[in-house]
Amino acid sequence: MKNILYILWSATLLLSSCQGNSQSVKGEKENSQKQNITPVQVESVDGLERAYFASGCFWCVEAVYESVIGVKESISGYSGGHTENPTYQSSNTGRTGHAEAVEIIYDPKLVSFSTLVDVYFGSQNPTQVNGQGPDHGSQYRSIIFYQNDEQKQIILEKKEALSKKLNKRIAAEVMPFQKFWKGEGYHQDYEKRNPNNPYIRNVSIPRLLKFQRKFPNLIKEKH
Repeated sequence: MKNILYILWSATLLLSSCQGNSQSVKGEKENSQKQNITPVQVESVDGLERAYFASGCFWCVEAVYESVIGVKESISGYSGGHTENPTYQSSNTGRTGHAEAVEIIYDPKLVSFSTLVDVYFGSQNPTQVNGQGPDHGSQYRSIIFYQNDEQKQIILEKKEALSKKLNKRIAAEVMPFQKFWKGEGYHQDYEKRNPNNPYIRNVSIPRLLKFQRKFPNLIKEKH
C-alpha cells in the first residue's frame, strides 16, 4: 500500500489535498465532540509511562521515537476511531475513524512528556492536513492524545506557540486518549527489519535522519 502511494505521490497530490480539506472539516467536528469524553489514564508499570501519538505512517513514527533517549519501546497500532479491533486493512478504508498511531513506553526520569511532544512536532510537517509526505487520508492524520489535564495543557501551549512561530494553522488534533489497539506483528519494527523496502528507503529513513539532525541531543548513542 505504502509503496504504491509513494509511486503515485506526485500524480495524486492535488486531488488528495482537496479531499484532505473536506475530511479536515469533518474531522474537526468529530474532534470537537470527543473533547467531552473523559480521557483514560494509563497506569505506569515498573516506573515506565506510556504516551500516544499519530503522525502519518506508523513505520516512520515508531523509528523516530525509538531513537530518542529514555524511550524503551515504540509500538505501532491504531487509535482515535470508533470501531473495535481495527486492522491495517480496515483502517486504510478511512471508515473506522482510527489513525495509524504509536504507543511510546518511556522512562520519565530520562525523558519528559513535554519533550516527547517536542519530538512529535519536530519530526513531521505540522501543517499538513490528513497525512504526512506521500501518505494521505484520515488514517494518516496527526493526533496527540492526552491522558490528563496537565498533558492537555502542555500540548495546547506547544501547539499554539508553534502556530504563532510559523504563522500557520497546525494540523494536529488534540484528543482525550481512550484505547490503543496494537497493530499486526509484521508492522512492528518494520523499518529495522525492512531497510531495503522502497518506502523505507525513500520516505521513512530520510524522515528519521532529518529529525536526528534537528535534535542531536535527544538521540541515543549507537553501540
